[in-house]
Order: sequence, then structure tokens, then C-alpha cells
Amino acid sequence: MPAPLKDKIPPHNEEAEQAALGAILLDNNAIDAALQYIRPDDFYTNANRRVFQAVLNLHNQGQQKSDIITVVAELRRMGELDASGGPAYVASLTNAVPSSANIDHYAKLVQDCSLRRALLRVSAELHTSSFDESTEARLILEETQQHIFELGEDRLRSTFKSSLEVMNDAWNVIEKRYRSKETYTGIPSGFDDLDSMTSGFQNSELIIIGARPSVGKTALALTMASHITMKKKIPAAFFSLEMSSLALGLRLVSSESKVPSEKIRTGFYSSRELGDVQEAVGRIYDAPLHIADTPGMKLLDLRSQARRSCSQYNVQIIFIDYISLIGSENRELPRHEQIAEISRSLKNLARELNIPVVALSQVGREAEKQKRAPNLADIRESGSIEQDADLVMFLHRERAPDKETDGNTELIIAKQRNGPVGKVDIVFNPKCARFESLAKGYQ
Repeated sequence: MPAPLKDKIPPHNEEAEQAALGAILLDNNAIDAALQYIRPDDFYTNANRRVFQAVLNLHNQGQQKSDIITVVAELRRMGELDASGGPAYVASLTNAVPSSANIDHYAKLVQDCSLRRALLRVSAELHTSSFDESTEARLILEETQQHIFELGEDRLRSTFKSSLEVMNDAWNVIEKRYRSKETYTGIPSGFDDLDSMTSGFQNSELIIIGARPSVGKTALALTMASHITMKKKIPAAFFSLEMSSLALGLRLVSSESKVPSEKIRTGFYSSRELGDVQEAVGRIYDAPLHIADTPGMKLLDLRSQARRSCSQYNVQIIFIDYISLIGSENRELPRHEQIAEISRSLKNLARELNIPVVALSQVGREAEKQKRAPNLADIRESGSIEQDADLVMFLHRERAPDKETDGNTELIIAKQRNGPVGKVDIVFNPKCARFESLAKGYQ
């Protein structure tokens, strides 16, 4: 710790601590208000921490009154009376405040100092860890980010809202939607039939798109990302763990221009097609799409980059291609447990960032062997993906080896936590690796 800070007393406000305790002793109902902000560990002074714990014990036991007499008796039962300053100190707390009217203010002051001390602890751990060369720097960064996030989460105390407050919030949403006339409450995928069933991709949800290889998982994700960033101008991040950013960019150009990918690859296209390509490049250039193409990316790195993309670029949806290629820090675990850890982490990431996270996943061979559409049991490597996901979709297309693949494809909604399940018909253009609604078709 830097020398100027080493001998400083940690942030605390003893007057606020005493005032909060005095308010609680004067008015037993004040404990409910205080618990919205503080817990025993938030008190800096040991005596105050013990007194608050005694009050909390009585509260949890259903005691009707936490006054000087009952609190002193509880401290005696706990064997903490002398360490708490004795009956005289407990009695003096009621002299710190005239009434309990400002309990919220006192509790917030105590909470603020507690949070500052917690931040100092995190910074001290960061200082020590940074000199430990046996630990990777990115692991230290991830742990620090997680500690800071947890500090914020710990301070979010759930509270009751009156029906008046709830209706005010509800009316604000209703009025906003009435003015905007938006059809969907979430981020639209660009497929009207799908969006009418899901109302768009919702914040905090983990969405899984599963399919066998070469059916078009990446193409579908890119088609959705193109619509979201180019048509709706919504910032998105695309984590490509399988393809390079250049390969992904060339595929985007083919998909957006509808010029066959073979011509994009060889350069043999007409002047009209060249114009289409130039226009597509311009649209992609201006799109708020951010691509990360680190092969074998570890889970910690992905979470860190996801947080940074939301902070720096206001990203509102994340695509991951694909979930089985994410590396786990716990290599010793069986693969299905690694995937379970990754799945839970992605769900937590969606909730932490309050955005949709769309992850692609392979499905097993059984469906193809049995010539049937995939279902939830076919998700590869771990059943945790099915449990953690809020929305699970499968791509299914009949593939006959003796003839050209038909572009008609089923997008099967196999699970939707907050909506219906069913099928959506879409069509795949293999020449430019692009999906479209069946009604639109393709040239």
C-alpha cells in the first residue's frame, strides 16, 4: 500500500453508526428501514456491530420490542455485553438522536463507509496479487471485476413497492410503447414470424441456437446480427471462436450484398455485382458491430471482453459462435462439467449486463441418424445448457446425399421460458450463406 495511505484510518462514521442504533432503540420499526441498507458487518466499531447483531437476533426471533433492556439481555446471552461497552454504552445510544425520523439517512451513511472499506480491501488484494507472478494477470483482472460487481450486488437490497409505485412504472412503459409504436419489446431478430412468438430477444436472457454442422448456425447468427446492427442500428458484439474476423467479414459482405461467396473469394464478379459489394461494405463499415475472433478463448477472457464491449461501445446484444469452443479454467473437470460451468456463467453474464446473450451450440448425431428434427435431449455435452437457457431454438433441414440441399429450413422453438413454442419456416441461400423469411424467398 502506498506510504501516504498506509497509516490512514479506514473510512467510517461512528456518529452515524450510533445514530442508526439509537433510532432503532427508540423505534423498533426502524430496524426494517435500516435493513434495506446495512448488515452487522457494515459497522466499523466492534461495539456497534455487536449491538446491531443483538437487535437483529431479537428481530429474527419475532420480538415485539428491541429496547435498551431487551438488547442488553440479548448481549448478555451472547456473552458480548462487556465487549459492547456494557449497559451504560447501550443506554447512551438513545441520546445520539432525538427521534427515528432520519434512520434511512443514518443507514446510508453507514453503508457508504462500509462500501469504501470494501473497495480498499479489493484494491489491497489487487496490489498484492499484481506482484504474484504465479497468477496470470487476466485471472487477477477477472477476479477483481467480479469482486467489484459482487460489492454492487450485495448493496442491492430488495424492497417492497406499493401498487402506486408499480403502476407508475407500468404506465411509463405503456406510454413509451404507445408513443414509439414498436411491435416488439426486445431486440428484433429480423424474422417476423420468430419475433412475433418471442417479442424479440429479451434482456437478461440466454438464447441457444442449436444445429448439426453445416446446417447454418453461423449464417443465421450473422443474418440476425446484420439486421440488428445495420437495419436497427443497435450495437452488437460477435465472438467468433471458430472463424477469423476476416473470414467473418467476407461472409458478411456476401450475405449483405447477395453476391455468391465463391465470387467474393475469387474476385470474378460483374461490374453490377462489384457495385453491390461496395454498397454492402459501406453499410457494414457504418454498422455498430464489434467482432472478437480469439481462438480457444477462455471463459474469463470472454466475460471480461463482454463487460468492456458494453462499457465502451454500449453493446446491447452478444453473439457467441460457439459455446463448445469456449475454454474452461478448470481443465481437470470432466467436459460436461466444464460446459455446465460455462453455461451458468453465460446466463449470469446476461443477467449482469442486462442484455440478451445468444450462444450457438452443436447437437448430437442421433437426430441425423434417426432422420428427425433435433430436440432438447440432443444438445451436445451437457444438459445444463437446456436448464440455463431461457430460449432454445434448433435449425433443421433435410439433407439428402444424392441431391442438392433444399433451402427450406425449420427454425424450431423447443423451449421458451416466457412464451410459446413452435416452428418458423425460413429459407437458406447457400450461395451467399444467408437466411431469410420464407415469404421473402431469395433470388
